[in-house]
Amino acid sequence: MHRRTSTAAVLAAALALALAACGGSTAGSGPSASSTPAAAVTAADPWVKAVDSGMTAAFVVLTNTTEQEQVLVAASTPASTRVELHEMATVDGQMKMQRKDGGIVIPAGGEAVLEPGGDHIMLMDVTAPIKPGDVVPIMLTFATGETLEINAVAKEFEGGAEPYHSAGPPGT
Repeated sequence: MHRRTSTAAVLAAALALALAACGGSTAGSGPSASSTPAAAVTAADPWVKAVDSGMTAAFVVLTNTTEQEQVLVAASTPASTRVELHEMATVDGQMKMQRKDGGIVIPAGGEAVLEPGGDHIMLMDVTAPIKPGDVVPIMLTFATGETLEINAVAKEFEGGAEPYHSAGPPGT
């Protein structure tokens, strides 16, 4: 009987260790909580447009490594007092930058390309100049509550036809 008890105890301990090891990858469970479990979403080529003041935008390629749709619902950075997810959309026959309602969908097994002239992360009211070569940390938050921190390198960029300034008359 003593032998059965010790065998059961060993099996229970082994099971507990295995379960603990599986639970260690949960986002938010410790100091390295900057990525989603099992890398559900990965980021490539993050960058931000250099700017002295006002507004700017960040861009990145997000890849969903799961079989379920992922949705980017928010972003934050110490480089800006307000951050929004934006898109370029045709409104009344003209391209207009606007807030992206419902977040940015990353399809199962696919990717979302955040790029000039398309979906992007808008940094409003930057707290200090962002110079070429600066690294801007940005925390991405998904509908699941999981997060992913990216480090966007600042660079000069003139394209995209996106006016990153306060709303005003067309062409201002």
